[in-house]
Amino acid sequence: MRRGFLRGLSLAAAASLSLVSCSRSKASTNEPPIQTDNSAVTTAPATVPPPAETYPEYPVSYPEIETKDTGNLYEAEKAYLRGPLTREYDKDNYSGEGYITGFAYDGTSSVTFTVDVPSNQHYDLSFNIASSRKTDCLISINDAPFKSFKTTSDGKFTQITLHGVFLTKGRSEIKLCPQDGDICLDYLKLCDSDVLGDISYEAKGGLSNGNAGETVRELMEFLAKNYGKYIITGQYAADNDNSELDLIYTTTGKYPVIRFTDIYVPRGSFDESFRRVDACTEWYRNGGIVGVSWYWSSPSEKSSVYASESDFHLTDAVTDRDIAMLDQEDIRGLYGEGKISKQTYSLILDIDNIAGQLTALKSRGVPVLWRPLPEGSGDWYWWGASGSDAYKWLWKLMYTRLTDYFELDNLIWIWNGQSRNTLVDAKTYDIAAVDLYFNNERDYGDTFYDKFAGLQKLVGKDKLIAISECGSIPDADSSFRDNSVWSFFALWHGKYIEDGKGGYSDEFTSKQALVRLYNSAGALTLDEYRDMTGYVPPQPPTEEETASDEGEEANSEE
Repeated sequence: MRRGFLRGLSLAAAASLSLVSCSRSKASTNEPPIQTDNSAVTTAPATVPPPAETYPEYPVSYPEIETKDTGNLYEAEKAYLRGPLTREYDKDNYSGEGYITGFAYDGTSSVTFTVDVPSNQHYDLSFNIASSRKTDCLISINDAPFKSFKTTSDGKFTQITLHGVFLTKGRSEIKLCPQDGDICLDYLKLCDSDVLGDISYEAKGGLSNGNAGETVRELMEFLAKNYGKYIITGQYAADNDNSELDLIYTTTGKYPVIRFTDIYVPRGSFDESFRRVDACTEWYRNGGIVGVSWYWSSPSEKSSVYASESDFHLTDAVTDRDIAMLDQEDIRGLYGEGKISKQTYSLILDIDNIAGQLTALKSRGVPVLWRPLPEGSGDWYWWGASGSDAYKWLWKLMYTRLTDYFELDNLIWIWNGQSRNTLVDAKTYDIAAVDLYFNNERDYGDTFYDKFAGLQKLVGKDKLIAISECGSIPDADSSFRDNSVWSFFALWHGKYIEDGKGGYSDEFTSKQALVRLYNSAGALTLDEYRDMTGYVPPQPPTEEETASDEGEEANSEE
């Protein structure tokens, strides 16, 4: 679901360069197949039109990187100035012959540095800025919007650094444009960067649940084995049909591997969620991977997932009592005796209802990428609005109840807390994921490598890193170039993929970008995943088998 924006990145490379190409074999690994139930069809439904075009496989390619030590400083007073800017000398600790100030508050003033880039590689860009208020600054590279940051507000010169920015050899123009205030800009410093060299794909794929089932273990082993080799494709389905996934097929000729859905239904309508269980089961039986999020409508009279629209406060439910392993009768007794609150009791009832749906998937042999309590930081959702301690209490309660009390062994737990403050016990989740949205500009970014590096630094190298939700797809070439190969991504539904008539919308991801990713050697699609896992399509019954079945039915009726 669409929430607060995270700024995107854009490619700053020249068009005519020697490229590094990388091809990968996606042939069968001759390992035991992950799928165990092949009772459904494996191709696009008859109602889905075939792709209008066919496309070749695109090799992963990016400019050859040559690492060189460098450290060049560019003074703002010698850069190109746009607007009524002036050179000043009043502040202490500036460099060179002064600093530039007088920026307009409407975003029309800017400073453009022309830099000489010694080689194709990643750089750290450091801007020395003083400001008396926090001001948004937009950075553009060669006229392409790149990234925004906020200044400090103490009035002192402070270096603000963008790490790991890929630049190509030769001349580049780097423009800084304050959007909503005046600043004092001293210089830009360009240095080679090593921040992306610390990224690792050596996660072993261990599961937090020591009693996880065989299909879950096999799925997690597959994810870990291919971590850093491919970006696994994923798409959210808004309803029980697969219109978004079918649209990707008709546009690119490929289906995504992972079908994501959210269990967000009006309170009291859990039958709808069980229909979603059927849709998940069908996708798994057709050879794909199932992902499930839970957008939990608060257990209160004024029910909503959004804190601003709900009268539920999680702090009213937090208790020191160990209730995760109690049955409902005991918990009802504690509530009746006034030892736990109505809010606590209501949480348990909802968790138990969701457990029923997850148990239905377990009984059908379906492993699930399970993402509860998404975006736990901030006050957007009620489960995050009461602070990090309450959020972590609820996570532990849910994990223990689903894993130990209900013995759900078919879940791979995805933590999507979005903050160091909401980081839960490493023994209670398996994959760390982040939600990424551009600022309503399709070409505003490509890899979010800084988010990848930051999340891995937070959770450690034993956890897989993924995009649990996004408004625009990652670019495979840039992801490999920037050493930020996400385990998987999940494109949100609605306007992020469909127009008002059900056709493909290129508002956030161009058709060309979608086609290139789904046909990239660096991305894994459903047909390739089936090949790698040994999926065997079910064969239609022979005439003899059909006749035999009819005969058995006739005998049964007699």
